[in-house]
Amino acid sequence: MSAFSVESRAMDLRDLDRRALEAAGKVIAGVRPEHLTGPTPCAEWTLGELLRHMVSENLGFAGAFAGRPADPPTWDRGELGADPHHAYQESVAAVSAAFAAPDAHERQVEIREFGVFPGRVAMGMHVIDFVVHGWDVAAAVGAPYPVDEQATAGALAIASRLPDTPRLRGPGGPFGAVVPVPADASDLELLLGLLGRSPAWTPSC
Repeated sequence: MSAFSVESRAMDLRDLDRRALEAAGKVIAGVRPEHLTGPTPCAEWTLGELLRHMVSENLGFAGAFAGRPADPPTWDRGELGADPHHAYQESVAAVSAAFAAPDAHERQVEIREFGVFPGRVAMGMHVIDFVVHGWDVAAAVGAPYPVDEQATAGALAIASRLPDTPRLRGPGGPFGAVVPVPADASDLELLLGLLGRSPAWTPSC
């Protein structure tokens, strides 16, 4: 059993995920139409594209826990419509319902091209994703990020045990090269640096 699996067993992943989704939702509620074409810490995406990715990820995880194969349409079906916050909240309801299934922790779920994982490991991935993407949105619009300390500490603990492989950090992988941050940095800053983001990023960078 990997350290990633062991770490996730010790956590209330459903609660951490709820916290991460709520924090991101608070920021998304303040997104205005003129923000959608602006840059984000995800260099390849505008804010509108990032929000669509977040909606797609929620729907993709929900589909994975329902046993859908990890073909591209399963992970790329999010639409923002005229109200990105409403689209996000609907996707949150879908993924939260999927995670709430009594056997969700033990299910084997296929996550994109990354492989098949126990449900609890997949939930841990989702927590990391939404703690960080919530910050991405806040940084993109210049808004304070309502950090949930429990979700952030959990995400950092899980991310610290991810294997450092080319599949994760190589071209096309989900994470960039580690960005050094001070040893006394906050949990959020440590998490961002670990996953390849500079905590000092601004739209003018």
